[in-house]
Amino acid sequence: MRRLRTADAGRLVGAWATSTLALVVAAELLPGLHADTWWSLGAAAAVAGVFGALVRPLLVEVAAAIGWVAVVAVAIAGQAVIMDIALWVVPGIAVDSFWSALAAAWTAATVGTVLSWLATAGTPESFSASLRRSGRHRAAVADPGTEGMVFVQLDGVPYPVMQWALQSGVMPTLRRWVDTRTHRLHEWTVQLPCTTPASQQGLLHGTCAGVPAFRWYDRDLGRVLVANRPADAAVIEQRVSDGRGLLADDGSSVSNLFSGDAERCSMTMSRMSLTRGSRETRKAFAWFVVRPDGFARSLARTGAEMVRERFQAARQARLDVRPRVHRSWTFALLRAVSNGLLRDMNTAIVAKEMLRGTHSIYVDLVDYDEVAHHAGGTRLESLTALTALDQVLGVLEEVASVAPRRYRMVVLSDHGQSQGEPFAARHGVDLAGLCGELMSSQVDSVAGDVESWGRAESLFDDLAGDAGTTERAARSVAGRMRTGRDRDVDAGTADVVVLGSGNLGLVYVKGSRRNSLEDLQHRWPRLVPGLAEHPGIGFVAGQSAAGPVAMGAEGSHQLVTGAVQGKDPLAPFGAHAAAMLAAAMQMPQAPDLYVNSTVDAATLEVAAFEDLVGCHGGLGGWQDRGMLLAPADLLAAGSEIVGAEQLHAVLVSMLERLGHRQTLGRPADRVS
Repeated sequence: MRRLRTADAGRLVGAWATSTLALVVAAELLPGLHADTWWSLGAAAAVAGVFGALVRPLLVEVAAAIGWVAVVAVAIAGQAVIMDIALWVVPGIAVDSFWSALAAAWTAATVGTVLSWLATAGTPESFSASLRRSGRHRAAVADPGTEGMVFVQLDGVPYPVMQWALQSGVMPTLRRWVDTRTHRLHEWTVQLPCTTPASQQGLLHGTCAGVPAFRWYDRDLGRVLVANRPADAAVIEQRVSDGRGLLADDGSSVSNLFSGDAERCSMTMSRMSLTRGSRETRKAFAWFVVRPDGFARSLARTGAEMVRERFQAARQARLDVRPRVHRSWTFALLRAVSNGLLRDMNTAIVAKEMLRGTHSIYVDLVDYDEVAHHAGGTRLESLTALTALDQVLGVLEEVASVAPRRYRMVVLSDHGQSQGEPFAARHGVDLAGLCGELMSSQVDSVAGDVESWGRAESLFDDLAGDAGTTERAARSVAGRMRTGRDRDVDAGTADVVVLGSGNLGLVYVKGSRRNSLEDLQHRWPRLVPGLAEHPGIGFVAGQSAAGPVAMGAEGSHQLVTGAVQGKDPLAPFGAHAAAMLAAAMQMPQAPDLYVNSTVDAATLEVAAFEDLVGCHGGLGGWQDRGMLLAPADLLAAGSEIVGAEQLHAVLVSMLERLGHRQTLGRPADRVS
């Protein structure tokens, strides 16, 4: 039996005192609740706590089995049932009706949350303690001597920003790991495109092939694919999965685009249509709402995040911070979901997987990336998000101390982040409009921000029940969220579709084949020269009869031979730019034209073809500077890592050194 920690005992006493005080306040406020003395309320708080601890696991299992409507019902009525029984069995207390008990439960929960927040100054300690307690009855694992691995993806954090965070003290957990030399910080060079779909496919499945951007026109399907739509993510993964992904050996994928061939998936886009709602996700959500402090805590955190976002947006406008973009109420809500409820759920699911002894777990935490897109990657609000992420790592470290096996932690980013004023705001026309002017014809455009929507949709999709009304109810919420952005995704009637992916633009002529530069020159003679000469465009790349070539206003660069005529358009983007672009151009899914914005030599600012001040997708700035913080004994010092495919090999080697993947077939046995 696990020994009760002194800190845990203190928290139990504090929780009882807080619950008692909350009931005293509820008795004063509610006419239907009467008590002879506050000692009676203290006894009721203790009974409710004990009874709730016994009943809640059953309520969680029932709610998770039925669906998210049952979870909501438990959240509303479950606390009232527990409180009603506690008030009934304790002498000296009278309650007029069930509705009075319901009001008492929620009043006590609200007051208790406020008091607990003030008492703990918002620290995650109580959350960590609650997660540890949830593993008291965990089953033993068959191979306790095998160390597990937790991969935590801090979405979009560039290597220079991580260096600054460690130096400044905003991430004390990671700083302690580095100072004690258990972990080593390493930079890796992100491939082109610098997007989550390309990187996660490479990291989880070992190949970036077939992913030319965040969204692209698929010539085989004759439509636009968007990586964070469940149906599209399933298509993308099916093309590359061989059963030997990073998580193939008793792994768990949490809140990712792709599964990595994991046995269990929660809020993973590529598995939504297969799992039809994850029981693990519903259990984690039920775990929140079944506790009076849990549901109120989540609501309070979500509301606080919305208020914080609106205040920060107003402050940027008041101080006339440049560059900046409009930050709407819609973004405030999406940020609140991803940086509040979704973060807590991700943490709870990972903790549950650790407590069950899962071999390997990969989770994507999007807090920094979500804020950086609209505030800027180097802005205070984006950097503050790193502190919250560091607290999550501290919580997981605490959970690891009571897990049935030892766990190692790897922290990495899928790409970096660049900053700058959007192309349309800077030049008065968006990329689609510019192409339309140069072609003297209509083009279809897809440039809206769909990345944030997908994260919220994954939560509602995975909360759906297995069948019937509850499933339809949950999926209708996600469906309504998806409908608005799908109108932007569906290609129209024009012959050309122009897509934005950060500061990387893609131009496709619809059809089953890629058009050469000669084809484009014959049909639209002003298009390529006009794009190459535009002051906001660094280079345009296409396939010529002599091979792939990048063109700028004053010169060109042959990507195969390396021959440069005039001024090299790739020079401002680094020595690796030509090789990165050449690899991207080799993909059959590559567009007819890749268009990359300029980069400012002094500020490293780029110009997104979306309405974002922080972006990633192309070349320029810090977007291709990923970071990796891994156990020092598993990561060789000074090794160069270029592209997510190489990083996948590094991560696989770490797992193999821990004794994982022994039962997987050899690469020659892979199923295509």
